[in-house]
Amino acid sequence: MVLAAAFAACVLHAQKTEFTAPVTGLTDGDIIKVNHAGTEKKIRLWGIDCPEMNQAFGPQAKKFTHDLALGKTVTVKVLEVDRFKRQVAYIILPDGRNLNHEIVKAGYAWWFVRYAKDDKVLEQLESEAKLNKRGIWAGDHPTPPWEHRKQGRGPQ
Repeated sequence: MVLAAAFAACVLHAQKTEFTAPVTGLTDGDIIKVNHAGTEKKIRLWGIDCPEMNQAFGPQAKKFTHDLALGKTVTVKVLEVDRFKRQVAYIILPDGRNLNHEIVKAGYAWWFVRYAKDDKVLEQLESEAKLNKRGIWAGDHPTPPWEHRKQGRGPQ
């Protein structure tokens, strides 16, 4: 019982942390790697879902994220821990811009309504990207990555 309470306290603490760390790599457009306290951590960008690497615009989304974040020291604002035990966070770039927002604004990610339904900024940025046919919105009917994954074509 004591162990369970201690674990719950650690998870709660991990969900509400903020730290700075250099971005050392990327898995794809919405997962970055940072070096924090001597440990490499995968951070899932909160509220967005980029195309998978084998989808249209997947490589472009990764390159966009790479160009904005790789090698920079960012602020990681952790909101939760996902089922894969990754921290899920907003990433603030050194110039103060929110990386999550920048990716959606450029048309390289969907607003992930399922997890961020109350994020009106992401909603607005996606609407503007659609209207201006940026990135994934250049085509008529882009397939959201969660649908792509359900069809067995991307990582689960």
